[in-house]
Amino acid sequence: MPDFNDFLLDDTGRTDDTERFHQAQLTAAEHIRHLHKQVTEVGELLKTQQDILRQKGMNLPPGVLDHLKGVRTQLDTLGKQFTNMGVELRQLRALAETAGLINSSLDTSDVLNRVMDTVIHLTGAERGYIVLKNPDTGELDFRVARGLDQSQLDKSDFVVSRGLVNDCATSGEAILTDNAARDDRYQGNQSVVGYQLRSILAVPLKIRDEVIGVVYCDNRFVVGLFKQHERDLLTAFANQAAVAIQNARLFEETQAQLMEQNALRELKENVFTSISSGVITLDGENVVTDCNAAVQEITGRTREQIINHPLHVILPPDAWTDELNEALYQVRAQGTREVVYIDQVSDGKTQRFWKLNLSQLRDPEHHNQGIAIVLDDLTQSRQRDEQVGLASRYLKVGVENIRSLVDEAQEREISVLHCDVRGFTTFSEKLEPEDLMTIINRYLSLSSNAIDLQGGMVEKYMGDAVTGLFNTQFNPQEDHAERCVRAAMSMMYDLFALHEVLPADQQLKYGIGVHTGMAVLGNVGGTDRQEFTALGDAMELAKLLQENALGGEVLLSEPTYERVKHVYECEPLEPRKSKGRADFTRMYRVIKLKRRTALLEQR
Repeated sequence: MPDFNDFLLDDTGRTDDTERFHQAQLTAAEHIRHLHKQVTEVGELLKTQQDILRQKGMNLPPGVLDHLKGVRTQLDTLGKQFTNMGVELRQLRALAETAGLINSSLDTSDVLNRVMDTVIHLTGAERGYIVLKNPDTGELDFRVARGLDQSQLDKSDFVVSRGLVNDCATSGEAILTDNAARDDRYQGNQSVVGYQLRSILAVPLKIRDEVIGVVYCDNRFVVGLFKQHERDLLTAFANQAAVAIQNARLFEETQAQLMEQNALRELKENVFTSISSGVITLDGENVVTDCNAAVQEITGRTREQIINHPLHVILPPDAWTDELNEALYQVRAQGTREVVYIDQVSDGKTQRFWKLNLSQLRDPEHHNQGIAIVLDDLTQSRQRDEQVGLASRYLKVGVENIRSLVDEAQEREISVLHCDVRGFTTFSEKLEPEDLMTIINRYLSLSSNAIDLQGGMVEKYMGDAVTGLFNTQFNPQEDHAERCVRAAMSMMYDLFALHEVLPADQQLKYGIGVHTGMAVLGNVGGTDRQEFTALGDAMELAKLLQENALGGEVLLSEPTYERVKHVYECEPLEPRKSKGRADFTRMYRVIKLKRRTALLEQR
């Protein structure tokens, strides 16, 4: 308990109203101390006079000294009352101030530390700690412990009775003992007896009668440190602290959920954007709710002209046919999957050939949320088929021999994709030949399909590896570098989907290298058999990048990175192996597709 004079000198941290009240306390206390001094002096003086009077045969009136002793006792009692009032006032002021500070933070660790510091300050405990109920298991978890000097204590340094804390949490009532060593309730408690705990106070943290944790504090040396007043004060504080702790926990849970939702939304956007086909989602009224970038490219409309507009307004007039209307009805009413081909879609300049795959759009509970449409523009594919058909008619050669028309080699800039299935050699040793061919064909088909969808051509298969070429004389492309990288990223996303249906022991990864450079393209082979291929350093560097790639990595050369850095976020790396090439000093790992807003700003 603080000394009376200590209370008189404590005049910090007060508002105007409390300052005036404190000054009145100081004045009254000063008068009491002055009166106490005067009474003491009068008593001493009368004792001296009494001795003199006795020598002369006289005496003081009876009861004078006893009366003065009584006055002095009353003044002592009054002084102690002022001391206790000062202590209580200081505790209540600290309670009000710290409650405001606690509720100003939404960080659980920060709130717990502030609560523990306040408990030590209000009670004068030697040390204390907080346990919180785990929302999932209901178990009490140790969270934070503090000492008298606000030092952080480790759980191993803080041995107390778990039974006592559990009793407090179960009953929802505060537990107080001013001399635990002699308290009959805890004579059989080994931690209380063994560690010679004296004063113990445990208070539940409650919100609407629900206990969310316990505040515990003790003193191993002082008996009677905690009284009814400290228990009531700490109980009042604990009720406020529980709200602050729960608010901080709820805020952190909300933040964690928000971060998870943002991560899922970003993954969805990356996957959604990386799909080469157009994807449109419709609500129950055939109004577009979402679409990817490919839809804008195919339809020639901006996202603002597509989202929240009816489907028939977005598609050209020739595209809205009775067949499409019937397909929409069947998908919505029967849950079937429909395919619609739309020919001769006119935009005033060109003729289009579109393929629409329609299916129901369902939520995780399988409730119908509308319709999903996958839109593919097959115009270029049809034009190539028509050109090949014309060539075979006029030149009297089969379609399978069209490649032999290229008799003269051509040097041109191309983009090369080299993909290899990681760990396949070791994996193949454990399988029968039939199973091995089935599995490797699934991986090779996935990679070749990604190359085809981006307008590339598969140059060759080499065991478990695939090479794709972009911007050859058969598939001239101005954006060949971007198409090549898009094909590589599509392989990675499609591989994730394939892993969903494959057993764990058949889940392999790709290592992919992409390079843009000059190469010589033409036929090689004898008169009986020829193959179209590319020769030159571009092929070698693409293969070297693939050999540098770890499983799940897409690595780009410097020239390719310069062509696609506005589209993809990449990380520079030093080569893991260079094979003695002095010009190969840097490569780039593709991280993700940049956000749509960033792409628009760069354009």
